[in-house]
Order: sequence, then C-alpha cells, then structure tokens
Amino acid sequence: AVVSTQSGHYGRAPLEYKLGASIASRVAYGDALVKLGEACDRIVVLDADTKNSTFALKFKNVFPDRFIECFIAEQNMVGVSLGCGARNRTIPFCSTFATFFTRAMDQIRMAAVSQSQLNMAGSHCGVSIGEDGPSQMALEDIAAFRAIPNLVYFYPSDAVSACRAVELAANYKYMTFIRTSRPATTVIYANDEVFEIGKAKIVKTSAEDKVLVIGAGITLDSAMKAHSSLLEKGTSVRVMDPFTIKPLDKEAVLKHAKECGGRVITVEDHYAEGGIGEAVAGVLSNADFITKHKILAVREIPRSGPSAVLLDMFGISANKVVDAVLDMVE
Repeated sequence: AVVSTQSGHYGRAPLEYKLGASIASRVAYGDALVKLGEACDRIVVLDADTKNSTFALKFKNVFPDRFIECFIAEQNMVGVSLGCGARNRTIPFCSTFATFFTRAMDQIRMAAVSQSQLNMAGSHCGVSIGEDGPSQMALEDIAAFRAIPNLVYFYPSDAVSACRAVELAANYKYMTFIRTSRPATTVIYANDEVFEIGKAKIVKTSAEDKVLVIGAGITLDSAMKAHSSLLEKGTSVRVMDPFTIKPLDKEAVLKHAKECGGRVITVEDHYAEGGIGEAVAGVLSNADFITKHKILAVREIPRSGPSAVLLDMFGISANKVVDAVLDMVE
C-alpha cells in the first residue's frame, strides 16, 4: 500500500502489469503520476503541449486542478515548475519530448546551482521513435544531464521500473530526469520488484557468460533478444539493466565485467559522446583487471523511418549486439 502522505514519504503503489505484456515506459509514467496524485495532493504536473505523447494527460484527466499546461515554452515550463516546488510547497513533475529540454538548459543549470527540487520526464528518445525524424530524436540528453550536479538520471526499461522511477523521483530532494521511450517494451519485472537509485539489475545470467551486455530502455530489449539468439549459437552473455545512468552502479559493473572475463558491450539509443558507453568506460578505467569494451551507439545524424529499421541501420539492434558479441569472443 502507499505510505501515508502525512509522513512526507510517498511509497510503492500496487501495480497491475502482466509479465510479458508490451507497454511503453511513457504510458507507465502517466500511470505512476495518477497513483502518486491519489496518494498525495502536493503532486503537480506540468507539460509543454505534448501531454498526449508523454501521457501526462492521464494525470490531467484525473486531477485537472493540479495540471498546468505550459504550451510550447519549455524554458517557462521549467521556471514555473521550480516556482511550484520552492520551499517544498509541491512536488512538481514536468514533461515534454526529451530533446526539447535542451531549450531550457540555462534554467536547469541554474536550478542545480540553487539546489532546487525538480523532476523532469523526457519522452521520445533516440532513433527508436522512428518516423518522427531526427529533429525530435533525443540523442544528446544523457550527456547533457549527466553533467548536472546532484541530478539522478533514471532510464527505465519497462512499465514496472518506470513507475518505480517516478516514485523514487518524488522522494528525492534535488533534481531528477526520467528518460521514457516511445515504443512499447516487454514487462520483465514483477510488480513487487524493488528498485533503488544507483542499483542495477541483472536480468540474464549464468556461470558460462562470456560477455557483459549493458542496455537500457529500447536497447535492453535489443540485449535480451540478442541473449536468446546467442544461446542458440552456443554463446551465453550476461545482461544488465543499469536503471539509473547517474549514479551508475559502479560496483555491479566491475563485479559482473570481471566475472565475464573483462569483456563488456554497451548498447544505447544515444550518440556515443557522453552516453552510457562512456559512463561505463569511466568505471572500467579503474578496474584492476584487463577489460575489452565495445560501445554500440548512434554515430551519425539519423533519418526518419520505421523504428526497427533505424535500430539496425544505426547499429543498436539485437542483430548488431549478436555480431559484436561474436566478434569479441572469437
């Protein structure tokens, strides 16, 4: 059950997702906002005229008096959110496409300097959004937000982890960013799975694993499919879901990399610069064992097209993960 709002802590709400169901993390973001809104009247939600896409609309439909439509004015939306959260009056969540938050980086940077509370949710990340095209593909946001002091960067990979990310964000005293995806992904976690900031999940493991594969969001789906394909070829890999990119679970990365012979592949729907791969590389640079690390990431300006086609075209599909693993273990 949800913890009483009188305690100042907003706990885990009962979830009803079915294992194996296909649900976009952006949809779960809307579900989680409603559950939080029912538990606490201090939750307010703002959106920049994308509420039907970010699914903040779900909250508006239930709590219209606690929803603020900021229209296409992202800088203003961040400023209003900061005002709402000043002196802990409310717990604000603001949302738009992840790439559009770059317009408000001045406000976000200064909010961090002021040690403000602010929760941001950016949807439609990466080439996986497909036909919407490169103008709306967030491919720089991990790099940008990893540099913000005290910010926690959540990257949920299914509906359950997305809901838990929203709950954890509501209880965090500084700034958070939740990266949600447009395509539906498979529910892989039980509704009662416990998540923590800075703690990764191992979703596939065996004693024979040859490579540690780290993916998040849509690329965790790529990693899981690659795992199945590789087993058919006689090769076992370990699959990690980092859950938070900042802070990254350094201990888990080093532990599981070592157990897999120092071989690591990261796959991300983001440009190579400043993304998950470089975050992991920073951890591996301090390893006391020899490592071999390959970064699969988007390395050129993308184009419009079907999601699955673009994932393969830009080197982050399950097939590309399989190729990278086989090349590494040869």
